[in-house]
Amino acid sequence: MPVAILAHDRQPATIPLPAAPRGGSTSRAGPEAPPVERAEITSGLLRGSACLSPKYFYDQRGSELFEAITRLPEYYPTRTERAVLLRHAGAIAQTVGTHGVVIEPGAGSCDKARVLCRLLRARQYVAIDISADYLQGAVARLRAALPGLDAWAVGGDITAGMQLPPGIAARDRLVFYPGSSIGNFDPPAALALLQRMHELAAGEGGGILIGIDLPKDVAVLQAAYDDAAGVTAEFNRNILAHVNRLIGADFDPRQWRHEAFFNTAESRIEMHLAACGPQRVRWHGGERDFAGGERIHTENSYKYPLPVFMDMLARAGFHAPQAWTDKRGWYALVHARA
Repeated sequence: MPVAILAHDRQPATIPLPAAPRGGSTSRAGPEAPPVERAEITSGLLRGSACLSPKYFYDQRGSELFEAITRLPEYYPTRTERAVLLRHAGAIAQTVGTHGVVIEPGAGSCDKARVLCRLLRARQYVAIDISADYLQGAVARLRAALPGLDAWAVGGDITAGMQLPPGIAARDRLVFYPGSSIGNFDPPAALALLQRMHELAAGEGGGILIGIDLPKDVAVLQAAYDDAAGVTAEFNRNILAHVNRLIGADFDPRQWRHEAFFNTAESRIEMHLAACGPQRVRWHGGERDFAGGERIHTENSYKYPLPVFMDMLARAGFHAPQAWTDKRGWYALVHARA
C-alpha cells in the first residue's frame, strides 16, 4: 500500500536549493540547441511581447528547483494531489485496473509514478521528459524502489510527439499526467496534447489519469507562484541561464525580476520576467533591446472548472470520466477511458 509514501505532507522549514552553475551564465558560448529549437526560442524573443515556452524551465537545475518548489508550504498542488490519491486509492485502482502499463509524459522526478505503479501493480512504466539527464537518474531510483517494474526513460519534447520504446504492451495503457501540467498549455494546445495522449492509450483497456488545479481564492493561487522564500523566482530566472546555453545568448538572470499574478479573465496564473533596467541581449545571429520593466512571458497555469475540463476530455476522444477531489475542492484527479 502507498500510505507510507503518501503521508509525508509536513514540509521542512527551509528548502535547500541546488547551486547555480559556476560562471558562464552570461557568456556567448556556442549554441547547444538544434536549429529548429533555436528558431523557436529566438522567434519568441523577437515577438512584440516576448515569450519563452515553459518547457525551457527544465534543464538539470530547473528540474531540481521545481522539486524544491513542490516542498514549499505555499505550493499546495503536489501535497493536495498526493492527498487525493491516498484518500481515493482503492477507488482509483478499481476504476483504472491493475497490472497494466503506465506512461508518464513530463515525468520529472517520477515520485508520483512510484506511488501509482505500486498501487496499480503495473508491469511496465515509460517516463518521458525533456530533461533527459535528470530523468535517467529518476528512473534509476524508481527501478531500485520497484525492482519488478520494467521501467524506461525516454528523453523528448512531449509537445512534438511521443515515441514509445519497442516492446511496450499495446493494451491496458494508462497515460498518467499529474501535477496539473495540462494548465501550462493554452486551451487549443491543451486539447491537441490530450488528443496525442488519446492516441497513446487508444488500445484495449486504455485510459488517462490526469491532475487538474481547480479555481480557488486568488490569494492562495498567487502565493503558490510567488513564494516568500523566492524559490519560484529563482526557478523563473533560471530559464534565462538555460536559454543562454541553448542559443548562445548573454542574458544576465540577475537583471530580471520575477512577476506572477492571476489573470481573472483567462482563469490563469501568469509568470513573467521583467527587465530591471534597459538592456541589450545578444545571441548567435540576433539581438534585442529591452526597456526597463519590459516583460518576457514564461508561463501560464490555467485553472479549469471541472465541467469545462470534462468537455475538453470528451473533445479529445475520451469518455466515461470520473473525478476525485480533496475536501476543499482545490484539486482533482480525473480518469477517463480511451
